[in-house]
Amino acid sequence: MSGPTAQRGYTIKEAAALTGLPASTLRYYESIGVVPPISRGASSKHRVYDEDDLDQLMWVACLAATGLSVADMRRYVANGRLGPAAAAEQVELLAQQRDRLRVEATQVALRQEYVDLKIAYWEAVEADDDARTELLSGQARALADRLKAVGKP
Repeated sequence: MSGPTAQRGYTIKEAAALTGLPASTLRYYESIGVVPPISRGASSKHRVYDEDDLDQLMWVACLAATGLSVADMRRYVANGRLGPAAAAEQVELLAQQRDRLRVEATQVALRQEYVDLKIAYWEAVEADDDARTELLSGQARALADRLKAVGKP
């Protein structure tokens, strides 16, 4: 049998490459408490990331990719340390983000539809099809009104 294996240490450059987060973001997340302080090398005093740090940074990167605010990420990480006692708050935090993403997805879909209508409008203008131009113009106005209403309480 062998003894415990030492975890490999990673430089900030390596951690950035492995997580897809810029080194400046890694330092920022540490400075504002999104991630706990990273251990430092004994002689160099440079950050040394271990596997656990990288694991946490990966799920923080995933949260960031969802558009979760830095404040909410900080709350999520702090709640994670509390375990089951914070489960309800974690669910609420993520449910709110899910709802924001649904609104964003609806907005994007409506914007795409609007662009398609405007393309069709200009094709009708080019074809000198006044009836279709008028119809598409009205549809675009109605769609613009729908887009304004999305996300409003």
